[in-house]
Amino acid sequence: MTYYLAIDIGASSGRHILGHIEDGKLCLEEIYRFDNGIKNENGTLVWDIESLFSEVKAGLKKCAEIGKIPKTIAIDTWGVDYVLLDENKKEILPAVSYRDGRTTEAIKEVNEIISQAELYSRTGIQNQSFNTIYQLFCDRKSGKLSNAKYFLMMPEYLSFKLTGKIINEYTNATTTNLVNAESRHWDKAILDILGLPSDIFCKLSLPGTVVGNFTDEAKAETGFDSTVILCPSHDTASAVAACPVDGESVYISSGTWSLIGTENPVPVLTEKALKANFTNEGGIEYRFRFLKNIMGMWLLQNIRRSINKELTYDEMMNLAMKSTFTEKIDPNAPEFVAPENMLESVRIYLGKPDLSLPDVLSSIYHSLADSYRKAVDEIESISGKEIKAIHIVGGGSKDKYLNRLTAEYTGKKVYTGLMEATATGNILSQIMYNKKITLTEAREIIKATFDIKEAN
Repeated sequence: MTYYLAIDIGASSGRHILGHIEDGKLCLEEIYRFDNGIKNENGTLVWDIESLFSEVKAGLKKCAEIGKIPKTIAIDTWGVDYVLLDENKKEILPAVSYRDGRTTEAIKEVNEIISQAELYSRTGIQNQSFNTIYQLFCDRKSGKLSNAKYFLMMPEYLSFKLTGKIINEYTNATTTNLVNAESRHWDKAILDILGLPSDIFCKLSLPGTVVGNFTDEAKAETGFDSTVILCPSHDTASAVAACPVDGESVYISSGTWSLIGTENPVPVLTEKALKANFTNEGGIEYRFRFLKNIMGMWLLQNIRRSINKELTYDEMMNLAMKSTFTEKIDPNAPEFVAPENMLESVRIYLGKPDLSLPDVLSSIYHSLADSYRKAVDEIESISGKEIKAIHIVGGGSKDKYLNRLTAEYTGKKVYTGLMEATATGNILSQIMYNKKITLTEAREIIKATFDIKEAN
């Protein structure tokens, strides 16, 4: 049996999922799961990259324990964040999280050097306070870049730790706001005008590129050798690769973030797209993910933390369903990026300090569904497409109430059934590499495998 391993790491958790083909269908097996999250280190929100790599290795050891050795391995994570290495390939710490507030002044300074309109016309990437461009500008100002020789986004950093090979992957690189949408390479003009060293960036490589085999150290620690390849290493790019979308449908990759969009052969760089703050992120086979980021399950994850996890997500959903409160918040308001207490933050935002928990939850549910409606309307207006269906994939697709509200607010058919979309797309890209098939052929495997149904 030929196994493929997806190491899929989100902002709140990670998982190792083995896949293989049997009777023309994709079989998935989760063999390891771990928690992930940011930590406050002297007032800065950072990632514990040492712990992350330890968890990656722990999951690999599990493969050896159960006797299922993957032929290939690929790693995907969230976008934007990165690790810098010095000339000796040692980490320049800390690895700051995108949720840290350090970029506030950098955004203003970058906008004075290059306008948002000019930046969008070159990269097609939406304006987000945490974009890598602003983080690197902060590193330049602080002097952190002065000793940097290599730039690795989080998935490629973890691949480097396994193989010793340094490589930059295309889909994740596009989230930096530093890749030219037309040339599909690092935009040297932007790097130069901002004083960012271009020599720390490698030539961009596509999904399906071989990174390398395990180092001797990794082989000794995990108990086997395998070949690490690139999948679409931005988790949404992997999720969309698995999604059976067509010209009349959009996807919502529903997790910590809700990424809602469509798939285009070319970027949309119009003023209308800029004003609507849509992004043109890279996808598999150079397809463009024309989408908008909406704060998704992050809101509910943090409400749950605010109540010390005393309720399950299903119990929270049931409370929301019993409420008739529909006053809305802006899910992307800065107050909700990294609050100390999400429950109190929503109450303060609504100006209702005594609002009950069920009403707060109901507000979040209706706000998310309404934000999806607005995004679908914008996609239709900007792209000229008539959207008839929405495919909701990822962990958030399990939320039946949000699925129902999405159908009600948008007036579109909503389909679910592909929960582990990111890991599935990760494995799908490995199958494409190993079996030399196209994305269209690979998506036929998805249709044959998963029970995709209309939500009700």
